[in-house]
Amino acid sequence: MSAMYDRLADLLVDRFEVDRAEIGPDTKFEDLDMDSLFLVELLLVIQSEFKVDIAEDAASPGDTIAAVAGLIARASAPAATATTSERA
Repeated sequence: MSAMYDRLADLLVDRFEVDRAEIGPDTKFEDLDMDSLFLVELLLVIQSEFKVDIAEDAASPGDTIAAVAGLIARASAPAATATTSERA
């Protein structure tokens, strides 16, 4: 999997005490008994930890961990491009 997926999995284990054995790319947040309120909290933590701007309603309990990792990667891509452009 991607580095972003690994970071998200680590965040779920370290900050939210999810059992790593329950985490997989196709695991849905609802499979982990995580509701929409949890996802709002998770997305706020992601904004802080990953330094990305993601709307609080960007994910739903039916989304997979891999889908949210992709969301984070897309949100962080413009920042990486801008940083690279600024150095040129």
